[in-house]
Amino acid sequence: MGGFLTTILIGGLAGWIAGTISKGKGFGLILNIIIGIVGGLIGNWLFELAGVFTESGFFAQLAKSIVGAIALLFVASLVKK
Repeated sequence: MGGFLTTILIGGLAGWIAGTISKGKGFGLILNIIIGIVGGLIGNWLFELAGVFTESGFFAQLAKSIVGAIALLFVASLVKK
């Protein structure tokens, strides 16, 4: 249960931060969490693809999730246009 709550917390923070960076504001609680969780998966994949391995702590996972969420929002903006 603790891992699930941590994932939700990191996802919410990452989605909000990525939304703030790319759009200027967040997307609401639910979308922030979804963007952050999917961004975490994308971020882990991108870091693994680049051969960059980081610690598995809270801040390392948050950083990877933010990078992944920003990448997700960037691709979504390209598709939207």
